[in-house]
Amino acid sequence: MSTENEGTAVPPAPSAPPVPVDAPAAPAPQAQGPQGPYGQDAQGQTPHGQLPQGQGASGDAGHPGTSSSAPDPSWPPPPPPTAPYGDGGSGAGPGGWGSSYQQPAPKSGRGRGGLVAAVLVAALMAGGLGGGLGYVLAKDNDESTGSTTVSASANGGDVKRDPGTTAGVAAKALPSTVTIEAESTSGEGGTGTGFVFDKQGHIVTNNHVVADAVDGGKLTATFPTGKKYDAEVVGHAQGYDVAVIKLKDAPSDLKPLTLGDSDKVAVGDSTIAIGAPFGLSDTVTTGIISAKNRPVASSDGSGSQASYMSALQTDASINPGNSGGPLLDAQGNVIGINSAIQSTGNGGFGTGQSGSIGLGFAIPINQAKYVAQELIKNGKPVYAKIGASVSLDDSSEGAQITDQGAGGAAPVEPGGPAAKAGLKPGDVITKLDDRVIDSGPTLIGEIWTHQPGDKVTITYERGGKQHTVDVTLGSRVGDN
Repeated sequence: MSTENEGTAVPPAPSAPPVPVDAPAAPAPQAQGPQGPYGQDAQGQTPHGQLPQGQGASGDAGHPGTSSSAPDPSWPPPPPPTAPYGDGGSGAGPGGWGSSYQQPAPKSGRGRGGLVAAVLVAALMAGGLGGGLGYVLAKDNDESTGSTTVSASANGGDVKRDPGTTAGVAAKALPSTVTIEAESTSGEGGTGTGFVFDKQGHIVTNNHVVADAVDGGKLTATFPTGKKYDAEVVGHAQGYDVAVIKLKDAPSDLKPLTLGDSDKVAVGDSTIAIGAPFGLSDTVTTGIISAKNRPVASSDGSGSQASYMSALQTDASINPGNSGGPLLDAQGNVIGINSAIQSTGNGGFGTGQSGSIGLGFAIPINQAKYVAQELIKNGKPVYAKIGASVSLDDSSEGAQITDQGAGGAAPVEPGGPAAKAGLKPGDVITKLDDRVIDSGPTLIGEIWTHQPGDKVTITYERGGKQHTVDVTLGSRVGDN
């Protein structure tokens, strides 16, 4: 799943001149996008790098890797692997979990926007040609045989769009979504989406959407009405891939979207996604919840850290630029933040970016709400942890506590939650509560769905025997 930033916004397509009937419009040139590795997030970046070998003594900051060496206890961990689980194929490809994204390319006058515009212009020209041919044929037919057109009623009746329909939900939610443009001091940046969180002007989005603007860059948010506001980053959590920005001179009539309960979401529930795929703002797509608790790891825009989620999976069409936008239920409640996609390696719109194949992933809103509230309150994220270093090898046996921590750190943090529960190096964690744990990344994603102080039940194997123990999760403040 990639979380790539969008680059420049798509400019409006120029109007196409009429095309003579006897001279069909030439097809638009097709830009052949480079063949890329698996995975793009909803922002569109392609994966890069390998997931880290492990995580630090804190036990909550690792990435999947290919070596069994002990993970680094320090934060940030290295970026995820080249062929992450959430972005390409069926998830069985080498490399691990989730999707990564690369640094977005510098903005220029001739980029993705121009290519998209060319495609749109070609479509308009084809439509004009078809209409012209239809008109000529109908005219000739009228002159030779007489018209057989039957007049229809000018009034087809009133169209009712009830609140529970897709049109009703979109009409209510669209005014509370924004298209975000982030630009670094060097001019690099991209496009994503966000939604109104409260009446004070706070907007929730993905960390990777605003990553370029964190250190002195430029950030704007544009509503469907065309009204644009400057904004600033209030706080960002790279591990969760959640960020909160605030509008400058926010209007007084903001309407926050209603937050649902992602714990109560069921497979098969209807979903509605809103975003700016390939820069096309205010786009609405629909689908269902196709799976829950899907382990996904992806890199942020800077490539310095990775994020983990136990994601909601949806087949609603999500593409680069949808990142940070709301995933809604049939009643219009936000149940997740669209963050990543799994896709083929072929690029779309001549950009080298992959598009939707019906495998999108969203951060559950219950987790995102907690993170957003912490960011608004303190400006920093708070992570739950077990205080143990686990192997991030791609396996299906469980999350094994390493025999040695990286950099000389202890594999089990002295006095930490795991140590107090009696966990030792070599133990293999196979379940957290009722969730099956098949690897280190899965364990991290599940731990981060909880809050510090939560008590969880851990099932582990030691010496061929299964054991169960209760663990009270500890906390770590900040990404560093």
